[in-house]
Amino acid sequence: MKRTPPTKTRLQNRPKTNGSDFDTGQLLAALMAFKRGDFSTRLPDDWTGVPGKIADTFNAVIETNHRMTRELERMVRVVGKEGRISQRASLGEVSNSWADAIQCINVLIGDLVQPTSETARVIGAVAKGDLSQTMATEIEGRPLKGEFLHTAKTVNAMVGQLGAFASEVTRVAREVGTEGKLGGQAKVKGVAGTWKDLTENVNLMASNLTSQVRNIAAVTTAVANGDLTKKITVDVRGELLGLKDTINKMVDQLRSFASEVTRVAREVGTEGKLGGQAKVEGVSGTWKDLTESVNSMASNLTSQVRNIAAVTTAVANGDLSKKITVKVKGEILELKNTINTMVDQLSSFASEVTRVAREVGTEGRLGGQAAVKGVAGTWKDLTDKVNLMASNLTVQLRDMSKVATAIAGGDLTQKITVDVRGEILQIKNVINTMVDQLSSFASEVTRVAREVGTEGKLGGQAAVGGVAGTWKDLTDSVNSMASNLTAQVRNIADVTTAVAKGDLSKKIAVDVRGEILELKDTINTMVDQLRSFAAEVTRVAREVGTEGKLGGQAAVPGVAGTWKDLTDNVNFMASNLTNQVRGIAKVVTAVANGNLKRKLFLEAKGEIAELAETINNMIDTLATFAEQVTTVAREVGVQGKLGGQASVPGAAGTWRDLTDNVNGLAANLTSQLRAIADVATAVTEGDLTRSIQVEARGEVAFVKDNINEMIRNLRDTTLRNDEQDWLKTNLAKFTRMLQGQRDFLTVGRLILSELAPLVSAQQGAFYMVDKSNGESELKLLAGYAQHKSNGAKNRFKLGEGLVGQAALEKRRLLINEIPSDYGKVRSGLGEFQPRNIVVLPILFEEEVKAVMELSSVERFSPAHQAFLEQLTESIGIVLNTIEASTQTENLLKQSQSLATELQKTNLELEEKARSNLAKDEFLAMLSHELRTPLTPVLASALALENEPELPSDIHESLQMIRRNVELEARLIDDLLDLTRIDRGKVQLNFEIVDAHTMLQSALEICQPEIDRKHLKPSLNLGARKVHMRADPARLQQIFWNLINNAVKFTSANGQITIITSNDSDGQLRVEIADTGMGIEQELLPKIFDAFEQGGRTQSGGLGLGLAISKTLVEAHKGTIAAKSAGRNEGSTFTLVFPTCEKAEIQIAPAMAPRSAERQPMRILLVEDHEDTNRSLTNLLRRRGYHVQPALTFQSALDLGAKEQFDVLISDLGLPDGNGIDLIQKLASKPPLGIALTGFGMEQDIRKSREVGFQHHLVKPIDLNKLDSLIQQGAAALLAV
Repeated sequence: MKRTPPTKTRLQNRPKTNGSDFDTGQLLAALMAFKRGDFSTRLPDDWTGVPGKIADTFNAVIETNHRMTRELERMVRVVGKEGRISQRASLGEVSNSWADAIQCINVLIGDLVQPTSETARVIGAVAKGDLSQTMATEIEGRPLKGEFLHTAKTVNAMVGQLGAFASEVTRVAREVGTEGKLGGQAKVKGVAGTWKDLTENVNLMASNLTSQVRNIAAVTTAVANGDLTKKITVDVRGELLGLKDTINKMVDQLRSFASEVTRVAREVGTEGKLGGQAKVEGVSGTWKDLTESVNSMASNLTSQVRNIAAVTTAVANGDLSKKITVKVKGEILELKNTINTMVDQLSSFASEVTRVAREVGTEGRLGGQAAVKGVAGTWKDLTDKVNLMASNLTVQLRDMSKVATAIAGGDLTQKITVDVRGEILQIKNVINTMVDQLSSFASEVTRVAREVGTEGKLGGQAAVGGVAGTWKDLTDSVNSMASNLTAQVRNIADVTTAVAKGDLSKKIAVDVRGEILELKDTINTMVDQLRSFAAEVTRVAREVGTEGKLGGQAAVPGVAGTWKDLTDNVNFMASNLTNQVRGIAKVVTAVANGNLKRKLFLEAKGEIAELAETINNMIDTLATFAEQVTTVAREVGVQGKLGGQASVPGAAGTWRDLTDNVNGLAANLTSQLRAIADVATAVTEGDLTRSIQVEARGEVAFVKDNINEMIRNLRDTTLRNDEQDWLKTNLAKFTRMLQGQRDFLTVGRLILSELAPLVSAQQGAFYMVDKSNGESELKLLAGYAQHKSNGAKNRFKLGEGLVGQAALEKRRLLINEIPSDYGKVRSGLGEFQPRNIVVLPILFEEEVKAVMELSSVERFSPAHQAFLEQLTESIGIVLNTIEASTQTENLLKQSQSLATELQKTNLELEEKARSNLAKDEFLAMLSHELRTPLTPVLASALALENEPELPSDIHESLQMIRRNVELEARLIDDLLDLTRIDRGKVQLNFEIVDAHTMLQSALEICQPEIDRKHLKPSLNLGARKVHMRADPARLQQIFWNLINNAVKFTSANGQITIITSNDSDGQLRVEIADTGMGIEQELLPKIFDAFEQGGRTQSGGLGLGLAISKTLVEAHKGTIAAKSAGRNEGSTFTLVFPTCEKAEIQIAPAMAPRSAERQPMRILLVEDHEDTNRSLTNLLRRRGYHVQPALTFQSALDLGAKEQFDVLISDLGLPDGNGIDLIQKLASKPPLGIALTGFGMEQDIRKSREVGFQHHLVKPIDLNKLDSLIQQGAAALLAV
């Protein structure tokens, strides 16, 4: 608040006076004006004698008060408003109470400023990347408390988080760059801004490296697994781009190689195109050998298969005179021998079958048998069938079902299992269904067939129950055939004999009926259709045997009997050949396609069985080869098991070469990868001296070179990191070592004794700036390994010598190659010449505090120089702290001395009272400035606490903010209480309360700190009379002060005991004891004095709690006493209060409506602090109120003229008026008025209520209380 400087008013309207006619009325008027606070009044300066001295003394006193008022206003402006925290109050040459008052104000400002400076120092170190600095929780041996302690912990938590950030970044760099653990991400909680960007950049780098290396690994793994469709697609640059191009080129070449090999395999093994050769350009080494091996294999297979094809084609064309003559080995040799043996047997078989067919079919000579030696399998079956046809042709015409079953295999438990499609599939299903049905009557048909066809017992009947359809017809036909066989067989025999002789002109003419008639018609129809049968059989034989068209079947409608059997046999033979050849083709195709799991399973005998076995053996060999090669590839390329070798027993030729090539490849990879693994293992174990020496070419050589380069880079990086670790570790060591030091000489000696060996210095000197003579000089404070005979000076002026020059320029001086006549370093065994000197100025806020000089026989390394540069900053802070502490101690001693003198006379006490009034006003204004920003902080924290989506740690932080804001408000209350106590204006609102309830509430407030320190509270509420007349808030304040002190001064795991008892019927005794640090006996009498902490300054606080508590206890007609056995022996505080009878408490009905009935009140909010205005507006609007905010007196009047409001919430102090005038000048006075203030002076509260404010709230505003007051007002309005 700005004030108009008062004009000096002199009482000069009265006549001159001298010692004999002294004007006491004029003096009284001046004193009355002085009493009213009018410092502009003056006594005439022309009085003489004693009155003149009185006038001069009076004018000097009032002038001093006037100057003090102006000085306090200036401090409010420059410190509280402009933020010039280095400013201090000064009245010039004053003493006693004046100096003491000014000193108290300066000490208060200093106490408020010092934590801010310490915070700036730590944040400055963080800004420079120095995370070893932390904010001390003690200043000059006095621990921080309250908001200052909270700020220190917050800053230190920030430094800790940034340290965690540095640790996380180092870990990710180590995992990705050294250990090869991809996918790592730095996780640093709570960082933001540049640090967050840096974290994200590190994570982006790690992510990019991970995606690049994993893409490369995926491609190389795919190549190792035979998948050549993948390429490296990740976006890379630099050397990784070269590696990407190399690997992609390798994949292209391998894909070309695989394509060519696949093409040759497909043409030769699948499509039957022989003579193909693989053409792969640009390959070399193993791949070239493998390509040549494949081409050699294809060439050999071409010549072999073509010779086999020529022979098999000749066989298919009926030419059995040719044999395989090509030179082959291994299984192909066995195949050659098998086929040649097959040709020999086929020649014999064809000769015998032709002979039998000629004898039976042409010459009519029945009983002939084909004798073919050495045949087996299908050929033997065919021979047997031909012989069976010849021997049983006459009698087996009736047994068609049995013959058909024999054609299908002769076993009714078997079904057709060959994989067929189309119409053949339908036939297969029909036959399989037939087999199922035949199972039920096979025995009957077999019996009748045996009796009629073999034993010649005619008339037999088949009895088969449950058959129907074709099968029933067949059964009936068999029975009818049996009954009519005698009469019909000769006629049938004639026709069939003619048919057997190739005479298809005869038909059955016998008169028959029923199924035999059908048979007759069928045979006659058969005769008619045999020509088409012959054509079909001939066609099938030509297609299968000559043209090689597999799958052909003879389709002769209406044939039956032997011809049907023969048709079925031909079709069966064609089907068998088709199945066998196709089975062989599928297996060979699978082998050609790389599928070595399939084998040839054929129902065959003889040479076909040998061929199947030969092919299966070949597949087994290939499978063994593939398994071995796959095993080696998996172990080497996927599982990383090096040294594996493929072992393929019996492999020869191309396969042997290919096996050797694979083994050669595995051996080379093993030697190369093991060399790489040995080096990589050494690197992970910290050995960066090794490199890969194995011989390699191509991409492996490229990888080898890259790894060696990586090791060199890691070695350089490790060296740099070690230097940084050394620097940070030693900076932290010196920081810890220098903390708490209070003596310049001790600091100088400690620095030199610890620093010289650390940076390999053999000599050193420490000079302090001395301003005692009015001119800055550098005076030798401490030395290291110095001796007087070397000519060293003890004092330097600025600019004199290197020491003075470094101080003048405020920069480091480094001198190498010192001349030989420079002073020497001596020891007991001799002396030696230093070769290098470094002179370091020690600054604090650009002011030289000291200069340090070090000399060494070795060069100071860059790490040492960087360390010294950063260390000087910390030393500067320590020196400044010691200097400030020394000054503060001197000022404190002077202040205490002055305070003692202030108590000598009544006049001095009155002057002190007047100065305290100004001090009270200053503290009230300071309280207002401190309290006002707390309201938006509390409001914002409360608003955020009501957000359910926020994480629990954020809620805890918000609760911590709220607790510390409330703590700061309590400290401000203590300051104001002290002023009220000094002025005797403490007002109490007495009512009957329960002391136990007050004690428990105070204990609950301290519970979080009790839990944090793991204290053991013991609550023994033994008193029975616990009711007393007291101000509830003040009584709880007393209990809280004492319990909080016990918690604060008790170390972790200590004990706190609270005991209540009744010494007599009318007294309540409360004892609060702890096992903490105790109080020394000589300090006990002063423990209840203001600003006295009993020697326990390290625990923070203002030292007002006990003084306030004592006054409040006495105001309650009680007593308070303290006792302690001494230091570290704990302490006990005893309270004694008078008790009273318990009164009936009438509970008033709740006025505030329930939240569901919240009234939408119209509120005019007037607050000049913008943040407080905005936060209160937002919170009240969230709770459903209609709020109009105003920042000034005039804007509030304008709003009041436009709109009618239910509630006025106004700050009493406004820039262009005050809240008291506002409520009186509003056009329509709101029914409810709530006044806000930052200092809660009693006169302000009283005056605000006189003008119409029903309630008065002190900042920081309790939002819940404000809401409750509004709702109470709403309820009162509704009740009217």
